Amino acid sequence: MKQVCVFVFSLLAVYSASAQEILVGAKGGFNIADLHYSNNTSTDSKVGIHLGVFAHIRASDKWAVQPEFDYSLEGANNIGGTSVNYRLNYLDVPVLLQYLIGKGFRLEGGPQIDFLMSAREKSGNTTVSTTHFQSTGISFPLGFSFIAASGWGVDARYAFGMSNINATKNNPTIQSNVFQFGLFYQVKDYGSRYRHR
Repeated sequence: MKQVCVFVFSLLAVYSASAQEILVGAKGGFNIADLHYSNNTSTDSKVGIHLGVFAHIRASDKWAVQPEFDYSLEGANNIGGTSVNYRLNYLDVPVLLQYLIGKGFRLEGGPQIDFLMSAREKSGNTTVSTTHFQSTGISFPLGFSFIAASGWGVDARYAFGMSNINATKNNPTIQSNVFQFGLFYQVKDYGSRYRHR
């Protein structure tokens, strides 16, 4: 995991050095999260929220990189058809490569490191902390966004869980998958010829 972090942020540093424009912004929206078990344990989706900040690093009129720091509420409900629910609070750090289409449209995807801040298990009316989940994970979000000339925009993405987040030995692999839809505001740079593409 440490090697992945070093690689991602080294790549980001190299890209930033050649940037023609760096803009910042804030974002928020809702999640529809689920946990996928390798033994096909049934689960129901959990609805949550995400909030974060980002830097939009433009290298040309077609390509940009967007690193983010996002709080994300994930997990799943009714594990295995029981009343057990998991609430997982993550700090997600995606580094998205964006392809810019026309005026305001962006296709995006890239690696994401997920840092577990807390995990809680609810069964019936009882809620307790749980150590059943790994402290870090890897995801790969893919999606698109649109930004208007005002600086306001919308984005939608699906983060595919790539690593096993189950910390319990000899148990099934668990991956966290999350659909996110949200609004964002990007601070405009009126001196840039790329401010709205």
